[in-house]
Amino acid sequence: MFTGIIESLGRVEKVEVHGTNKTFYIASPLSASFKIDQSVSHNGVCLTVESVENGVHRVTAIEETLVKSNLGEWQRGDVVNIEQCMQLNGRLDGHIVQGHVDETATCEKISTLEGSSVFAFRYDSASSNITVEKGSICVNGVSLTVVESGKNYFSVAVIPYTFEHTNFHSLQPGHIVNIEFDVIGKYVSRLMKEKLK
Repeated sequence: MFTGIIESLGRVEKVEVHGTNKTFYIASPLSASFKIDQSVSHNGVCLTVESVENGVHRVTAIEETLVKSNLGEWQRGDVVNIEQCMQLNGRLDGHIVQGHVDETATCEKISTLEGSSVFAFRYDSASSNITVEKGSICVNGVSLTVVESGKNYFSVAVIPYTFEHTNFHSLQPGHIVNIEFDVIGKYVSRLMKEKLK
């Protein structure tokens, strides 16, 4: 479990292809403290640390993860949002995030307001996932509040601190992001569907 509060940025140092899997070597200020088998969120995707050496940790994503997330597009030099798993004795500053990306979304528009930036995203029209205004959404591992919500569309407002300390500062229209919808909303949506059958 995670909270969607990013602890550090990482940089992809190397990418290896092994069959249908991809292995990533990532350098971050936290990497040296990671333990083998530790679960760490990378752009909202929970991956297992396989090795740590000289401030670089190694993780592998299987084909299903590569298809459902933006990890398949990662290249050397890309900046990644990093979060360690939640501690039971800590505060839940964001919201409950599982590290299981539901799908990707495309950044459609970025607007600058006084004191914040608004990012608009669109996701698969065939998806049954939903957002609600003032509800929670996880974008590239970042816990955010939905500002506008429409059919297969939502926007979020990002404060300057979050903009600077996550990879939101490098997002541009057309970029693909990882989306994890609110777990409570997903259960409610599923229950409603079953009720209507």
